[in-house]
Amino acid sequence: MKRFNVRVNGKQYEVEVEELTQVHARPVVAQPAPTVQVQAPTPTPTAQPTPTPQSPPVTQQTPASNIESGGGEKVLSPMPGNIWKILVAVGDSVQSGETLLILEALKMENEIPAPKAGIVKKIHVQEGATVNSGDILVELE
Repeated sequence: MKRFNVRVNGKQYEVEVEELTQVHARPVVAQPAPTVQVQAPTPTPTAQPTPTPQSPPVTQQTPASNIESGGGEKVLSPMPGNIWKILVAVGDSVQSGETLLILEALKMENEIPAPKAGIVKKIHVQEGATVNSGDILVELE
């Protein structure tokens, strides 16, 4: 077991984390998650303390997009992960903010929205595919 100090919506908690050997359920995120900051426990001073690098807080970002000169728009993957579900097909008309697909990353399902209204011109991925940050997912026209 490991102990951590966790801050959720400004309130601090001390938690113990136990490693699980088998996962029984897949979480589904229906709304934005609260901001969570995790702090490692304060280490006991030693003869020569070693500096620990601080990582910046994790923030939710909207998917990046790239407008082509021909008026089309490429929806790019905002993070590495696996394509869990594709919710549109080529030729579908979509509204700005409509979910195009679900990207599973870090055991969370992330909805990838359309950055603008348009028609699905091309889908560059298939369900189960692994993508990297910046990979083209969908093209809109």
